[in-house]
Amino acid sequence: MGERIQQQPNGEQGVPVNVRLNEQDQAKQPLLVNVTHVGVSQGVAYLDFGFVEPALLAAVAHRARKGEATATSLEGTRAARVVLPLETLVRLQQQVQQVLLGLQPRPAKTS
Repeated sequence: MGERIQQQPNGEQGVPVNVRLNEQDQAKQPLLVNVTHVGVSQGVAYLDFGFVEPALLAAVAHRARKGEATATSLEGTRAARVVLPLETLVRLQQQVQQVLLGLQPRPAKTS
C-alpha cells in the first residue's frame, strides 16, 4: 500500500512513501458499512462508519416515496470510529477524489 502526498496544507511539498499496515486481531475481518458520518471538533475529524440493516433502510425509503410518515431516527451498529488530524483528512479527501476520478468512464474516441 502506498501513499503519494501532493502538497501539505502548510505549503510544503510531500514525498512518496510506501506504508504497510499490519492487521491486528479485529482488523483481520473486513467490515461492511452503509452509513457514514464526519464531524470536526477541537482540530480533529471524527469519521464514524456504521451499519443499518438494508431492509430497514429500504422500508424507510419506500414509506417516504409513498408520502407516509417515516421514522425520525434509526438504530444501527457503529463498526468503527476513526479520528484524524485535519491534515490527514485532507490527504484522505485527495485519495478518495483520485479513486472516484478513476471510476469515471473514459470518453469514447471519435475519429
